[in-house]
Amino acid sequence: MPTQSNVKWSDIEKLLAALGAEISEGNGSRVRIALNSIRAVFHRPHPQKETCKGALISMRKFLTNAGVQYDEI
Repeated sequence: MPTQSNVKWSDIEKLLAALGAEISEGNGSRVRIALNSIRAVFHRPHPQKETCKGALISMRKFLTNAGVQYDEI
């Protein structure tokens, strides 16, 4: 699946919350995420609102490792 370049970080956080993820603030722009016993740290994009392709690829891997199926989202 091609990686989009126009996904807002706020939409990702909404998706994570809907999936039941625990989201907590880290230092600076860091965000700690835990979902189904899988943990990761991501950086909120700034000053732009859109998430870079590399972070989207990492988020996709995180969700896969946490057992999220694409038909669930």
